[in-house]
Amino acid sequence: MVEINERVPFLNKLHIFSGLDSGQLTEIAAKLVVMQFPKGKKIIKRGDKPDGFYLIYKGKVRVSAPEKGAERQLALLYNNDYFGEEALFERKRRSATVTADEDCTLLYLSRERFATLISQHEKLKPNFQVAIRSRRLARSTHFKWLGKNEVIHFIARRHVLLLYRALIAPVVALILPISFFFFGFSLQSVTLIALAWTFLFLDFGWVVWQWVDWGNDYFIVTNQRVVWLEKVVFLYDSREEAPLGSLLSVGVETDMLGRIFHFGNVIVRTFVGRLEFDHVDHPVQAADMIREYWERTKTGATRSQMDLMTDAIKQKLGLPLDKPPKQELAPVTPVDEEKISNTPLWLLALQSVFQLRLEDGGKVIYRKHLYILVVHAWKPLLTFLGALGLLLWRISYIARSEEVSFFHVNQSGWNVPDAISSIIFFAFLPIAFWLWYEYEDWRNDIFMVSQDEIFDIDKKPFAQEERRSAQIENILSTSYSRDGIAANLFNFGTVKITVGGTQLAFENVMDPAAVQADINRRRSARIAKKNENAGSEDRERFATWIAAYHEHLNEFNKNFAPPAEDVDTTRPTPTGANVAHQGNLPILDDTHSLNDNFGGSDLYDHDIYGDEGYGRHHGG
Repeated sequence: MVEINERVPFLNKLHIFSGLDSGQLTEIAAKLVVMQFPKGKKIIKRGDKPDGFYLIYKGKVRVSAPEKGAERQLALLYNNDYFGEEALFERKRRSATVTADEDCTLLYLSRERFATLISQHEKLKPNFQVAIRSRRLARSTHFKWLGKNEVIHFIARRHVLLLYRALIAPVVALILPISFFFFGFSLQSVTLIALAWTFLFLDFGWVVWQWVDWGNDYFIVTNQRVVWLEKVVFLYDSREEAPLGSLLSVGVETDMLGRIFHFGNVIVRTFVGRLEFDHVDHPVQAADMIREYWERTKTGATRSQMDLMTDAIKQKLGLPLDKPPKQELAPVTPVDEEKISNTPLWLLALQSVFQLRLEDGGKVIYRKHLYILVVHAWKPLLTFLGALGLLLWRISYIARSEEVSFFHVNQSGWNVPDAISSIIFFAFLPIAFWLWYEYEDWRNDIFMVSQDEIFDIDKKPFAQEERRSAQIENILSTSYSRDGIAANLFNFGTVKITVGGTQLAFENVMDPAAVQADINRRRSARIAKKNENAGSEDRERFATWIAAYHEHLNEFNKNFAPPAEDVDTTRPTPTGANVAHQGNLPILDDTHSLNDNFGGSDLYDHDIYGDEGYGRHHGG
C-alpha cells in the first residue's frame, strides 16, 4: 500500500505537476488509486476507450503497437514515468498496448477525475501538452543510434514560427513568376511564360528545402544522454551529445516575442560548454522535463553504489546475490558474417587493402574515407595510369610492327631493349613510389578505440610518428559533423571527442554516426565497469566489519561486568550511554551493552581516522 505521505514526494518529482504547491499535491494524492499488476498482465489494450491516467510508482511497462504483422516495441517506461494521458486529452481510443514487463505498482486517476484535475489547474495543461507532442514525435521517428532499452523522454523541433519566418523569402519571391505570367499572357510571349514556370518551380523547391531543413533538426533527451541533431540536406549533418551524468545545470532564455508565442531557448550546460536547444516550444516545461530525468540519473547512480555495497555485505555473509539486469548499450555497426562468407577471396583481399574499419583483439581501427585517399593520390594515380597506357601502346605498336622489335643490336654489338619502352618503364619507378607514398600516408593515419583508451595516430612514411591518446572514461562529450556535398554523398565526416580541456578529432572517417556510437558504447561500458570497481576497497572493509559484527552479535549483546577489585568506588557510577574504560575494554552499565553504541560513530571513527584522527574528530 502506498500511503498519502509517500505519494506527495513522488508527485513533486514529476514535471507534469510542476507549479503546484504541497497542499494541491496532497489533494491530488488522495484521489489516486493504488493498482497492482503482475508481470505479463496487459494494463491497456490498443483500441480500448480511455479509462484513466496511470503513474508508475514501482516497476516497468512495455508500450507496443502492431507493425507489419508483428508487435513493435515503442518504449519501455520505468519508475516515475506515466502513460494514458494522450487518449484522454485527444478524446480518442488507445493507440498502443501497455503490458507490465515486471510486477508493477501503479497510481491510477480515473478519466473523470483527470478531467477535473486539468480544469481546476490550468497550469498543468501545457505540461501535458509538451509531453504528448514529444511522445507523438518520438513514435514518428526512428534513430538507428538508439540503444535497445534507450528511451526518448523528450524530443522537439524548433518552434513552427521559425518555419514561417524562413518561408517569408520564398513567398515574397513569388512576385517574380507572377509578374512573368502577367506580362507573358498580356504580350502573348512564350518565353516569358516559360520563365514564369521555371521561377515558379525553383521557388517551390525553395519552399520544400526550407520545410525539410526545419524538420531535420531535433533536440532529444533519452534516459542516457542529451542529443542535438542538426542536418542540412546534402550539405551538413551533425550530432552533438553529452551523457546525462555530465550535466551541470539547465536554464531557460526567452525574449518578448518568445513569451508571446511561448517559445525560447533551453540551455543545457555540461562540463565542456553548453548545448542550446533554441526556439523550443514551451521552454519552461521542456527544461522541467530535462531536470527531472537528470535528477533520475543522479539518483540511479547513488542507488547503484548502494546496491554494490549491499552485494558486498551479502557476499561476506554468504547470502545469495541478486543478478542485476544487463543494460543494453547503444548499438554499433554489426559485422555481417553471411555476407563475408559469400564474398570472393580476391574481393576480400582488395577490401583488406582499403579497409576502413578493422576489429583486432578488442580494438577497433578506423581509417580515413577512400575519398580522402583519392583527393590526395589522384595526381600520381593519373600519372601512373598515363604511363601505363603509353607502355601498353608501345608494346602493342612493337608487336604489330615488322621493323621495330623489343630488342635490337646496337653499334657495339650488344642486344639492347627498345629505348622508348625503357624510358617509360624506368619512369614508373618514381611514379610508383609517389603513389605508394600517398597510399602509405593514408594507411598510417589511423584512429583506434580500445576497451579503455582512444588513439589518434599520424605517421608519415620515413618521418616521425605522432600519437595522441586519452582514457576513454575521461571523455566528457562527443559530436560528429558531415560538411559539404561530398561528405554527405559518400557518408564521411569528423568525430570530435572532448577530453578535459583538449579535443581529439577522428577526421574524415566513414559513417561518423556509427563511429560516435561505437565510442560512446565503449565509454559507457568502461564507466559502468569503473563504477562497479569504485570504492571496492572501502566496500570490502565495511563489509568485513559488518560481517564480523553479525558473526559475534550474541557476544556483543552480553553485559560485561568488571572485576570487583578493579572498580574505582571513588568515581561516579556510569549512567545512560556513558562508558568507562579499563585498558581497551569498554565497560557498560547494567542498562546498556556494547551493541547500543556500536551503531554510533566512535568505533568507526577510531578505525577510520586512527588515534590522531579520533582525537581531532571528537575534539580531543
